[in-house]
Amino acid sequence: MELVAALEAVLFAAGSEGMTTRDIAQVLDVPEGQARDLCHLLAAHLEERGAGLTLLHTGDTWQLVTRPEFAPYFRRMADQPARSSLSQAALEVLAIISYKQPITRAEIEEIRGVQSDRALATLIHRGLVQEVGRQDGPGRPILYGTTMEFLRQFGLRSLDELPPLPDFAGKEGRPDLFAMSSDLARD
Repeated sequence: MELVAALEAVLFAAGSEGMTTRDIAQVLDVPEGQARDLCHLLAAHLEERGAGLTLLHTGDTWQLVTRPEFAPYFRRMADQPARSSLSQAALEVLAIISYKQPITRAEIEEIRGVQSDRALATLIHRGLVQEVGRQDGPGRPILYGTTMEFLRQFGLRSLDELPPLPDFAGKEGRPDLFAMSSDLARD
């Protein structure tokens, strides 16, 4: 039974590609005939326990797939909005854009001190940020701004409702992070 469980784990890890009988035999270190028998045993085991998965055998490839009778659940799942949260980097980029828009990617990266391509792409994909034009200048970089979806998700009627930024300016009008730390320590 341990080899059947190992087979299930290996096929799960193989994902949508599946595995050939030969590949399974090599990974499990068994002869091809035994690998085929293990696949049939796994298929029967999944059927017996009424699992949500089944073993699909196409040509010489074996693949773990969801049972067709559960398709309505997947349709409903696909219709549900994504509930995953934004990464710290994406939240930083979103805050910069919301307060400084319209703003270029280079300006965002200058403020953050790190590349922001991936975070910006995530925000665009989620419909929170969009291209709002081009800056006049060399290369005419894209300007980014927030969307109506941003306002909706954050419960704002307009950008005027954004909370004011705290004044952390030190010498020369630049942010003073030490002043911020000491202010927080006094609270």
